Amino acid sequence: MSGLLSSMSVQAGGGYFLPFYGGETSQMAGTATAIGLDSLAASTNPGKLFAVGNRMDLGTNVALLYRRIEREDGPDPSLNFGTTSDNSIFFVPQGGYARRLGENYALGVAMYANGALNTAYPGDTGVPSSNQNPSACGDRPANFLGGCGKLGVDLSQVIVAPTAAWQFAPGNTLGISPLLAYQRFRAYGLQAFEPLSQNPGNVSNRGFDNAFGLGLRVGWYGEVLPRLTLGAAYATKIHMQRFDRYRGLLAGDGHFDVPANYSVGAAFRATPDWKLALDVQRIEFHEVAALGNSLLNSLQDPQGAPLGSKRGSGFNWRNQTNYRIGTEFTLSPSLSILGGLAYGKVPGDQSIGSVSVNTISPTPTTTASIGFNWWYTPTHEFQFAYTHHFFSTYDGPSALVPGATESVDAHVDVVWIGWAKRF
Repeated sequence: MSGLLSSMSVQAGGGYFLPFYGGETSQMAGTATAIGLDSLAASTNPGKLFAVGNRMDLGTNVALLYRRIEREDGPDPSLNFGTTSDNSIFFVPQGGYARRLGENYALGVAMYANGALNTAYPGDTGVPSSNQNPSACGDRPANFLGGCGKLGVDLSQVIVAPTAAWQFAPGNTLGISPLLAYQRFRAYGLQAFEPLSQNPGNVSNRGFDNAFGLGLRVGWYGEVLPRLTLGAAYATKIHMQRFDRYRGLLAGDGHFDVPANYSVGAAFRATPDWKLALDVQRIEFHEVAALGNSLLNSLQDPQGAPLGSKRGSGFNWRNQTNYRIGTEFTLSPSLSILGGLAYGKVPGDQSIGSVSVNTISPTPTTTASIGFNWWYTPTHEFQFAYTHHFFSTYDGPSALVPGATESVDAHVDVVWIGWAKRF
């Protein structure tokens, strides 16, 4: 738990949802609903848990990151500048445990994390008194969003999912996982937004705040034909406590719920040594006010939709559909090679209501992974995966500097190193 909280990855894909959890899903770019039988099954489809058997998995993602934001073509040359985020490497440990109880039941637990909103941009205009809130910043130069000092947001989400699975018919299992969530959040350098807030003292530079929440995931996994398995899973919205220190920033009086999401998938064994799998996932980002509201809400109507209110500004994210394909080749009883490809549109569009805030937390459109599993003893496995995120150009009109264009350049590579033990 400490490792997850202190070293959250800013890896994106699926908005701020990590596109994969654990070894096999990392190796197949997140393809997981009907394939990937490790003990982190609860993170994607708890219905798989019985098929996992008796097993423990531990590992970590190592994310290597580069993110740079730029503004150009604005009427004030001093506001046309760029800055690169300081945070460039993160370790995100994950783990799970599964055990069968009798012929038709299994219990387990998984711990995993989300987070794509961890950035720290140190650059500023270099021009004294260029900030947009002199009462808070004095004569300091403006950062990229008009405040002062280092600019960034840091969101960490850790989810613990105890899981029970029931094989109600041969090869068909239902699973259920209560989702016990913990969030930690801070924002800094956003002083320019304080005059627009219903709680201007709880917008920026308030340190870390914490919140707990509860949700539920259910899933089905079925071997419907000798070579075909299907899966389906649904996770409710995780209702979170509010962040009191940021109730003037986050739409909904400081609440930052985890959006509902659901997926369906199929896996086909084409030959005894080759599997092919497909997934479709939907994430309901727009149903969470802090994510779905337009950035323009508070800028255009600070009295009717002040920052932090139910209608206050947000990231302007749409609901997102992700498509994934994965494959596994068994080269020998002890060695298999896996790969995958995923695609999903960026949840924020390139309109004036999105761009300025979404440059802080860029997300990719396409992800490709490759990896291997090596059983170096009959009961111990070494896992490795390499993932590259392909970013399309993300730019558009600035909501803060009329006439200017803002853009983000991002590069993300992730390595998974894991270990598993069968009992």
